[in-house]
Amino acid sequence: MLGKILGIGLVALTQFLLWILFILIIYNLTKASGGAANQIVGSVQQVFSGVNLPLVLFCFAFYFMGGFFFYSSIYGAIGSAINEDVREAQSLSFPVTMLVIISIVLMTTAVNDPTGPVAVWGSIIPFSSPIVMMARIPYGVPGTVPWWQLGLSMLLLIAGFILTTWFAAKIYRTGILMYGKK
Repeated sequence: MLGKILGIGLVALTQFLLWILFILIIYNLTKASGGAANQIVGSVQQVFSGVNLPLVLFCFAFYFMGGFFFYSSIYGAIGSAINEDVREAQSLSFPVTMLVIISIVLMTTAVNDPTGPVAVWGSIIPFSSPIVMMARIPYGVPGTVPWWQLGLSMLLLIAGFILTTWFAAKIYRTGILMYGKK
């Protein structure tokens, strides 16, 4: 189970790395061309000048993979627990989908008030941290997001992934390996 989750996650990360590579290529080509493209590049450079780009890219990769692993292990548990009934799968996956929707709502609150209690707690709780923390990090680390909040968020996301993977493996073992049916 863990091997499947890791393999698919690395494929998704490879896709994002290719996007970043193509963005850098296009950025450098437009930078060299001059004219109107040079004005666009200048405004983009101005936006990124106040952001710790290496930290943002590292956190993006970490939270992307952490969120992917966390949610894929939950969906793996759901897939192990259902039969062929599509309605059963939809009813079991609905609460997980609601967690993602709640995280997006928390993210909009975090963008408006990145130091508020909703933003802080939303960026620490594992089900919402991949979305909410990435909305807070561009405002500044350690200014808006203290190092301890970033570290605690990462640690809890890893612990949440390990716990949900263990739980999914138990369901998989009971539902499929012992009885031969989902």
